[in-house]
Amino acid sequence: MTVRVVLADDQELIRTALRMVMADIEDMDVVGEAATGVEAVALTGELAPDVVVMDIRMPEMDGMEATRRITAGSTDTRIVVLTTFDDDDHVYGALRAGASGFLVKDMALDDIIGAVRVVAAGDALIAPGVTRRLIQHFAARPGPARGRRELRGITDREREVLTLVGTGLSNAEIAAELCISVATAKTYLTRLLTKLDARDRVQLVITAYEAGLVSVAG
Repeated sequence: MTVRVVLADDQELIRTALRMVMADIEDMDVVGEAATGVEAVALTGELAPDVVVMDIRMPEMDGMEATRRITAGSTDTRIVVLTTFDDDDHVYGALRAGASGFLVKDMALDDIIGAVRVVAAGDALIAPGVTRRLIQHFAARPGPARGRRELRGITDREREVLTLVGTGLSNAEIAAELCISVATAKTYLTRLLTKLDARDRVQLVITAYEAGLVSVAG
């Protein structure tokens, strides 16, 4: 299957670099480019790509709002946020808006390509270390008080799994921690996605944080 990609970034250099790399990959096709959030939303509606690689800081409409508008529609398009982590206060908001991946611009191009494949396949991608940094980074910032989210309709075991997802563990690591098979861990993940109306693993991480299951200290 060829992964159809839209590149949304106001820096032409970034778009060019990604386009040139993807041009040499048989299973990847850049079908459009956008320099603003408005263009990204319009192109996604027109082209229905599998993945949009989305910068956060763009003119006219930022990537967070563009992500929200794209994922709010009836679309299978998935969003990979590509930004400068230490500079951006909006990454958490973009993930909350429905992005399925979080990447930083200083990552190796091969890693970015791999992440696009993972997200296109229906999974979500935030490396465990980045997951913890992300939660700690945004939890430490001052802002309006958030009420703790209540979790209803999930079992004690599902709560355990959700907690481990929130700390950034992979399915294999969750299975080892709970002494269950990887297949069983995946089954719990599927149930949690359904019960919590979560788009993907990223949304489960955010839910775990909002429910107070994940410690952000240290």
